Amino acid sequence: MSFRTTPSVDYVEDVSPGSGSLPPRAWYASSDARSLSLNGSWRFRLSATAGTEDDSFAEEGYDAGNWAEVTVPGHWVLQGDGAFGSPIYTNHLYPFPVDPPYVPTENPTGDHLRVFDLPSDWPSDGGAVLRFDGVESCARVWLNGTELGEFKGSRLAHEFAVGELLKPGSNVLAVRVHQWSAGSYLEDQDQWWLPGIFRDVTLLHRPSGGAGDFFVHASYDHTTGEGTLRVDSDVDGRVSVPALDIDVATGEPVTVAVRPWTAETPKLYDGVLVTDGERVPLRIGFRTVVLEDGLIKVNGKAVLFKGVNRHEWHPEHGRALDLETMREDVLLMKRHNLNAVRTSHYPPHPAFLDLCDEYGLWVIDECDLETHGFTEQDWRDNPVDDDRWTPALLDRAARMVERDKNHPSIVFWSLGNEAGTGRGLTAMAEWIHGRDPERLVHYEGDWNCRDTDVYSRMYAFHDEVEKIGQQLDGGTHRRRELPFIQCEYAHAMGNGPGGLADYQELFEKYERLQGAFVWEWIDHGVRHAELGYAYGGDFGEELHDGNFVCDGLVFPDRTPSPGLIEYKKVIEPVRIEGDGPNGIVHVTNKQDFADLSALAFEWSCQVDGETVESGSLAVPALAPGESAEVKLPEPPVDGRGGERQWTVRALLADDTAWAAKGHVVAWGQFAVGARPLPSFPATDRPVPDGGRITLGPAGFDARTGALLTIGGVEVGATPRLDVWRAPTDNDDGAEWQTDTRYGTLWRTLGLHRMRHRLVSVEAGDDALTVRTRVAPAAREVGLDTVYRWTSDGERLRLTVSVTPEGDWTVPLPRLGVRFGLAEADRVEWFGGGPGEAYPDTGKASMVGRWQSTVDGLQTPYVRPQENGARADVRWVELGGLRIEGDPEFWFTARRWTTEQLDAARHRTDLTAGDTVWVNLDHGQHGIGSQSCGPGPLPQYFLKAEPAEFSFVFSTTR
Repeated sequence: MSFRTTPSVDYVEDVSPGSGSLPPRAWYASSDARSLSLNGSWRFRLSATAGTEDDSFAEEGYDAGNWAEVTVPGHWVLQGDGAFGSPIYTNHLYPFPVDPPYVPTENPTGDHLRVFDLPSDWPSDGGAVLRFDGVESCARVWLNGTELGEFKGSRLAHEFAVGELLKPGSNVLAVRVHQWSAGSYLEDQDQWWLPGIFRDVTLLHRPSGGAGDFFVHASYDHTTGEGTLRVDSDVDGRVSVPALDIDVATGEPVTVAVRPWTAETPKLYDGVLVTDGERVPLRIGFRTVVLEDGLIKVNGKAVLFKGVNRHEWHPEHGRALDLETMREDVLLMKRHNLNAVRTSHYPPHPAFLDLCDEYGLWVIDECDLETHGFTEQDWRDNPVDDDRWTPALLDRAARMVERDKNHPSIVFWSLGNEAGTGRGLTAMAEWIHGRDPERLVHYEGDWNCRDTDVYSRMYAFHDEVEKIGQQLDGGTHRRRELPFIQCEYAHAMGNGPGGLADYQELFEKYERLQGAFVWEWIDHGVRHAELGYAYGGDFGEELHDGNFVCDGLVFPDRTPSPGLIEYKKVIEPVRIEGDGPNGIVHVTNKQDFADLSALAFEWSCQVDGETVESGSLAVPALAPGESAEVKLPEPPVDGRGGERQWTVRALLADDTAWAAKGHVVAWGQFAVGARPLPSFPATDRPVPDGGRITLGPAGFDARTGALLTIGGVEVGATPRLDVWRAPTDNDDGAEWQTDTRYGTLWRTLGLHRMRHRLVSVEAGDDALTVRTRVAPAAREVGLDTVYRWTSDGERLRLTVSVTPEGDWTVPLPRLGVRFGLAEADRVEWFGGGPGEAYPDTGKASMVGRWQSTVDGLQTPYVRPQENGARADVRWVELGGLRIEGDPEFWFTARRWTTEQLDAARHRTDLTAGDTVWVNLDHGQHGIGSQSCGPGPLPQYFLKAEPAEFSFVFSTTR
């Protein structure tokens, strides 16, 4: 004899996708059929386990008056001020024992209740469908006390037929959501684990004769300029497209002259599908995607993807995004020259795909699948190679394809991410190829390309990418015949990524290399009252991956990072190069489809960073791939004899859907002549005066040689050699890159705790010379450093000579001097700007005259680290000082020390002090993207070798 004392929850650990839901179908935003949004405030009860509560809450008349409330769409762990649990972040480790399909007894379970009235004019004929667009991770549903079924597949739509259950009065919708389920094993997707009903819940009237599923086939023949439209529909009807004079029956093809859809020219035709009971608006884009000549071609042309991976994220609402937030993402992408999105690692809210259709972005639509945690056991028991799980995998593939198949922006279906290999993936690929042969199939884990139409990799280093471009990478014959993309590269974590321009040079050089997708779009910081933005570990998770969740091109509030500004420059669709002395501009259209007729060009001439003259530049409407040489006007006459440069910009000639007229699309800058270096005759001699030495406008400590004042400006800390920077996420590297993690190597050597030994202070006839040795404790390596101070009576010149001693096996983080100023706020400089730049992240740095506050120089990375360096600086003014460099230099200025920056884990750990710390750097080590990808290329290493550099100080008061 057996009996059960708690409700059955066997479905939670069942490997099946669920029961009771309708077959998947095409999603559309609207029709003339009625709908009722059930978003809003729901009653909520949280239980610690899946089987604690019975099902009585789903019955009509249940009193939930003492329950809490949550907002749907939403995640309960992001509501209730912590009363409903906390987020958990892991990159790939499952936060529960790996024992598929079982999950812990401790399984947070949220019961949701929504009582709603049907509108008085709700139609009485036909039926109704209850639609859930996204629930994590397993849901069981009742309406008016009747169980509808249960489902898994968090980022996928599920519908239930409910017409016979609806009542004119109050209706009780009950949803039980479990955080963990068998489905969780398929959703290990490098993101916060966030349970809840996080996408829309909608009641849809289904009129008699209403539209069912339909498939819009809209191909384009680039040889004839004609498009062929055929709409296959479960319910017979007619399709009309007024602009094309189309009015045909469903299932009947029609061929007409059309303008094609591309990401650069996203032409959509408004149409309508009409059945006996419903009118469904259509937005039709004509385009053809093929694999031909070993290349991905759209409308007959090979395309180059300049893409990004996009997780759905909002710092307060998690993956519950509203339409305007989605639109903001798309507009930012377009304004920064991106042309492609991989929907990592699940289908996005379908409204996002509507926006990609409208504004123009190529899309890799990825299935809701990742089993990355099984790598910890060498993929043993991996669900994708276990036939018991194949129905769930096929269900996920079908729900993606059927929901999204009518979007012209989608050119690839992706089987998922980091799920190893196995029979289940092969079954998915075969089903997708059969259902939609008009698109290609992607999956990065299939290195032999058995199931896929493209060779896809993550984080292949530059040298390997070049070999792939040259078809020298080996592999199967099939793989060598396929195009190559990097579905993830250039890990945008913290300061970086570096090396983007070097990658892009390869992509443009080799036809087989068809582009890449930066990882990723947005930092997943959770807004936090005390920390600013929280990341992994900040909620007490027992397993977490720290700030690895903050690796985006935009900050959590969607402010573009320097990495996005750099990416925009590197992938700009027009190359502008110049021969400055001869006044020639070379313009190349790097687009795949559009000519340059949408752009206007303008030139400007700068003297010492200030624009002295500007005008328009006539550039032909070059076709894709074409180039032209354009003559600039004669340089304006300027008697200052300063440094002169040309700047040429390509701007939007008119307003577009994604940016206003005048938006800068691309730019180029080139010198007219060499920079005139400052002359400095040393005329004054050091004069001892008690405990001080006077040299020109400066006063020094006679015993230590420390600079005390320049004119009336007090120096809070004397300039002295500095080689340390607060390691970036990329400096620290990934755990598996043990031999090249420079942050660790630098600390091991002791570069963060350098000691300065004074050797001598020498007051000579024309200079004050201070000799030191700078070295870390416990090590025999060191840097012999000589500071030579001279003056012409009004200015002060510092020449620093550095000679390494010992066996330096690692590059230096930086090489320069650091000093303190008692007062500084406004900063003006002539050099690169307006934002930060480092040796391999400096393409977007434009030489000019720039201004900022000291606080404005800081880049607010979620985890504080080295930031804010301005490159190619000729001079900088701050705190009453003007500092000129020979040669150009990097400078940073901040209200905390590098050591304080290094120790901070969150921005709120940084407190402004009384001193502004200034770094004047002769060199910086490159950035790379070693937080997951390659480190800096060798040409960006800052080697420990002899160096000499100078700065000239004067006062501005």
